[in-house]
Amino acid sequence: EIINLGIGSPNRCPEGPILEAALESAKEHCSYEYPFIDPELPKAIAKWYGERFGVSLDPKCEVVPLWGSQEGFAHFPLVAMESGDLCILPDPGYPIYHYMPTMVDGSAWYLPLEEDNGFLPDFARIPEDVAAKARFMVLNYPNNPLGVAAEKDVLEKAVTFCRENDIWLLYDNAYCELAYDGFRPPSVLEIEGAREVAVEVNSFSKTFNMAGMRIGFAVGNKVFLEALGRLKSNIDYGLYKPVQKAAICALTHPDRDEMIARTRTMYQARRDAFLGAAAEKGWVVTPPRGSMFIWAKVPGCTDDMAFAEFCIKEAGVVVTPGRSFGRKGTGFVRIGLVKEPEVLAEGASRIAETLEKWRCVSPSGQK
Repeated sequence: EIINLGIGSPNRCPEGPILEAALESAKEHCSYEYPFIDPELPKAIAKWYGERFGVSLDPKCEVVPLWGSQEGFAHFPLVAMESGDLCILPDPGYPIYHYMPTMVDGSAWYLPLEEDNGFLPDFARIPEDVAAKARFMVLNYPNNPLGVAAEKDVLEKAVTFCRENDIWLLYDNAYCELAYDGFRPPSVLEIEGAREVAVEVNSFSKTFNMAGMRIGFAVGNKVFLEALGRLKSNIDYGLYKPVQKAAICALTHPDRDEMIARTRTMYQARRDAFLGAAAEKGWVVTPPRGSMFIWAKVPGCTDDMAFAEFCIKEAGVVVTPGRSFGRKGTGFVRIGLVKEPEVLAEGASRIAETLEKWRCVSPSGQK
C-alpha cells in the first residue's frame, strides 16, 4: 500500500464545537444568501491577535477575511504591482508565491534560503537595484517546506529592510501554532514599525484542521488592506456563512487554547514518530522546528527527482521533490506529517530500509 506524504493536507476533522457551529448555521435559510462578512469574524480575529501576540488590531480596517491564505497571496499582486513590476520571493518557497508576479505580468528576484544560513534570509544579498525596484517581499516562518522557524531578530531585520526601501512585507504566518519543543513563533506585527509596511496572512487550515473549509485572513497595514478589500468586493461576496460561524467558534470557544495545543501535540508526536523510526534504521533526518513538514536532504547526491521516484518504487512512500519549491530546493525532499504516527513510522522505516539500494548521479556528477 502506498503511503502518501506528498500533500500537506490535514487528515483530521475540526473539533466537535467547531463542527457543531458550522452544522447549526448550515440549517438556517439565511446561510444560502450572499455570504457577506459577519462583523463578529474580524472582531474574533482581532481579539485572538491581542491575546496571542499582544497586537492590537482594529477589526474594521486592519482585518480582511480570505478564502484561505492562498487566495490572499494570489490577489496581493493585483493590489501592490503593475505590469512589469518586480517583487522579492523566497527560494525555496510555497508554490503560490512563484506565481504571484505572473498575475500582473511582473517578475521576481529570488532570495536564497540556504542550509549554511539555517534557511534564513540574508538581506545583504539583495542587490541595491532590486531593492529600489521591488514592490513587495514575501517571507514565511515557520516555513513550508523548510520546517524552520524565525526569531524576532530576523523579523526586525526584515521590517527595517522594507521600511528603508519602501517595500511591502507580506508575511505568511499560517503555521504560527504548529511549532515544537516549546517555541512560540512571533507575529511580524509585534515588531516596532511593522504596521507601516507589513501585512500578515494567517489561516484556520492547520491550526484548527479546517483546510477544506477554505478560510484565512490578512491583518496589518490598513492602506494595503483597504485596497485588498475593494479588490475582493469585485471578486467575491464574502465567505459561506457556516464556515464563518465555524471560524468564529474556533477563536472564541472557551477551550480554544486547549484545542490548539492538542493539534500542536498531535503534529509533534507525528514528527517524533517519523524521526525516531528513521533513526532506528540509521537514517538521520533534521527535525523541523515548526510547520507540518520535514525537509530531508537527499542521501549522497542532489537528485531529488530521482530520490522521490525511488521512494515510490522501492519503499511505496510518496515524498515531494524539493525543486518543486524552487531551484534552491534541489537536493531535498519534503515529507508531510499528514498521517497517524504509526503510518509515519512505517513510512520512515520503509525508506530507511531501502536506502542501501539507493544510487544516483547528481547534476554535478557527485555519486
